[in-house]
Amino acid sequence: MDKVFSADGTAIAFEQQGSGPAVVLVGGAFMTRGASAELAGLLAEHFTVITYDRRGRGDSGDAPAYDVRREIEDLDALIQGPAGGSAMAFGMSSGAVLALEATAALGGAVSRLALYEPPFITDDSRPSLPADYVEHLTELVDREAYGDAAAYFMTAAVGLPDEVVAGMRQAPFWADMEAVAHTLPYDGRIMGDTMSGHPLPVDRWASVTVPVLVGSGDAGASHMLTGARELAAAGDNFTLRVFPGEEHTITPEALVPALAAFFSGEHAA
Repeated sequence: MDKVFSADGTAIAFEQQGSGPAVVLVGGAFMTRGASAELAGLLAEHFTVITYDRRGRGDSGDAPAYDVRREIEDLDALIQGPAGGSAMAFGMSSGAVLALEATAALGGAVSRLALYEPPFITDDSRPSLPADYVEHLTELVDREAYGDAAAYFMTAAVGLPDEVVAGMRQAPFWADMEAVAHTLPYDGRIMGDTMSGHPLPVDRWASVTVPVLVGSGDAGASHMLTGARELAAAGDNFTLRVFPGEEHTITPEALVPALAAFFSGEHAA
């Protein structure tokens, strides 16, 4: 494990393995760098893979006030530092939206971008997020009610029934979720209004001109595939890849061949 320092001085912990062109893996809600260990190990057979703890998680630092731009600066610090000034990126779930925002902001620093199931809600196939979703999460975090914050995320954002989440709270892994639950408002701010049931604001990413692979499974929640299709229609440089039988938690064995081909410059489909 090593660290780089972001523009605001926050230390960002990362690990690097493999050789060849650099790929940065951007995790979604609850994810620390360890969550991508298996995927990183497989990709490292082809690339230099950088995994990192997003700010506020794991071994990374944080700042008193959050701004999505700070997370973009964190990615830029990794690209300008260990990645050598240019990198490809893969983003998972809300991390996909962060990676997309960073690509739009950083110009040519990200040369290729792969995304898997950005959790957009653009239709009425499931309830959209409450208007006060981020504010309520923030209130829970401010009261240090981290278990309640994690539960609220799982019901309101993920859409799980209350009784399922009640069972999860008794599981050994729940403590790990509580440990990073204070960063859930960060993911909410990254998503912005893209979980409101309205069409995507695709003009927001008009500056993204590099090749973009948008992946989704066809066995999970239907709004995920709908959102992926809508994003993939944003430009000729966007390509949709549907993974048969996969859900939001995709198996690395299914994902790695597609990522390796895309990052190697082969046809994305």
